[in-house]
Amino acid sequence: MPLTQHREIIKESDIFFKTDKAKAIRAAILIIKYHRNQLEQYIAGHPKFLKTLQPIRIEKDAPEIISIMAEAGEIAGVGPMAAVAGALADLGVKEMVKFGAKVALIENGGEIAGISNISINVGIFAGNSPLSGKIGFRFETEDFPIGLGTSSGTVGHAFSFGEADAATVLTNNAALGDAGATAVANEVKGPDFEKSVQKGLEAAETLDGVRGALIIRGKFAGIVGKLPQLLKITGKSWKVLTQRYSNVLPSDFTIL
Repeated sequence: MPLTQHREIIKESDIFFKTDKAKAIRAAILIIKYHRNQLEQYIAGHPKFLKTLQPIRIEKDAPEIISIMAEAGEIAGVGPMAAVAGALADLGVKEMVKFGAKVALIENGGEIAGISNISINVGIFAGNSPLSGKIGFRFETEDFPIGLGTSSGTVGHAFSFGEADAATVLTNNAALGDAGATAVANEVKGPDFEKSVQKGLEAAETLDGVRGALIIRGKFAGIVGKLPQLLKITGKSWKVLTQRYSNVLPSDFTIL
């Protein structure tokens, strides 16, 4: 199946789209811009929403993106802004489906929302860990819809209380995946790397709606819950990282 891919930068958001319906990308871009504007207007009148690191109550008539972010933050026990990238990805995918997309994948700052009727491979970037780019997931059609969030205390500009190279959380929506990954990553800290990974996995098990989690810190990795097939990336790991998603299983990948 031929797929169209596109990268769009919308203010602070660096967004990657992949779909079988090219026209759906334009629709998703417009809806993401709309919801970003709604978020900015809300923050202007409610500055605490931007700054708090704790769950926050909102008005019943708050904009859709505000409600989505607040709900995800409430479940994960973190501030609503921990869900912003994932929430925008979810809303974009929702719009793509309205335009008939059977494959609709959006990655926004490392958070992935998607539906697909074909298999999709996703690699995990974990900074300087020797496992970075060596592990991934193969999502089959029955695994969708997905929300995949990744948080790190060593990579990127997003705030984290933890020291995980990558804490990846799988849910059915990216807003919860995003917030959940933040909560899990916050628990991965301390001088004992192995124990810190275990603590993060235990935290993941307590979160409603989390299907599974993968945590990487240094040479240690752990999984919990029901995750898709793991990929061992044995060749050129840059393929799965720079291409964002791959719907082909090249010889560089081995299903574990």
